[in-house]
Amino acid sequence: MKQAKKKIAIQGWPGANHEIAAKAYFEDENLEVVPCLTFPDLFETLKQDRDCYGIIAIENTLVGSLLPNYTMLKDSDLVIIGEYKLRIKHQFLALPGQSIEDIKEVYSHPMAIAQCEAFFKQYPHIKLIESEDTALSAKRIADQQLKGIGAIASELAAEMYELETLAKNIETNKKNFTRFLIVSDRGKTEVDKLLLENRVNKSSIVFSLPHEEGSLSKILTILAFYNINLTKIQSLPIVGQEWEYLFYVDLTFTDYKRYLQSLDAIRPLTSKLKSLGEYEKGRQSYPVNNGHLETEKAV
Repeated sequence: MKQAKKKIAIQGWPGANHEIAAKAYFEDENLEVVPCLTFPDLFETLKQDRDCYGIIAIENTLVGSLLPNYTMLKDSDLVIIGEYKLRIKHQFLALPGQSIEDIKEVYSHPMAIAQCEAFFKQYPHIKLIESEDTALSAKRIADQQLKGIGAIASELAAEMYELETLAKNIETNKKNFTRFLIVSDRGKTEVDKLLLENRVNKSSIVFSLPHEEGSLSKILTILAFYNINLTKIQSLPIVGQEWEYLFYVDLTFTDYKRYLQSLDAIRPLTSKLKSLGEYEKGRQSYPVNNGHLETEKAV
């Protein structure tokens, strides 16, 4: 019996890092990739199609958190069901049969360009031009057979659009990871399955606090008492409420009951406490040839 396709909305075009991370997370499942050029487009797609899963970048080791995505996730009815940490590698791509000296312009997403600027300093004849997406830049070169034009994109994009790699792994920092969240409207079903398998060990929550001295330290003390480990905290201002903030917090734990007790304990001290998802701590991987992945243990 043929396996039914699982729809997954990605930010970017096929061949983008979002697709690489999605394939790694869902492993051997049969995926139907739904490309969305922007993150607002992705959330709108998921709003219109509740059977569709989504994958969103939430933070990068070089540039930090993608703050608008926190707000869009909070305001949606979607639930985090998993995460994946992908080592980002950038390739210098062009139509076959060309050399670096033939290339006059290179297109890519602004973040990719910023991560590869040091490489291009040795080629001052090349102009770097920002575009909407890494993989879409590669696709345009292939579709329009653009000679003298290059793109910064992934190995998967090179394979999909039959482009030649003029230089491999041109990113300046070789410890460039992006953390992706997998979101779904089916959060409760997914969590119930993970709980049966005793695999839930991480959560993301959001809350606000009164503008009082020591309010945050009280929360942290309670979490520590329940042996809950805080792995990330991100504050964002509450629009229209001067000097008040929402706190987005990632927690890890070994005892799910103690985790639930800790939420009950901090709830009276917070306002607007909401769970964004309970899931399994993600794996970490490196992309290698032909879009395949070399996976490390969960970190």
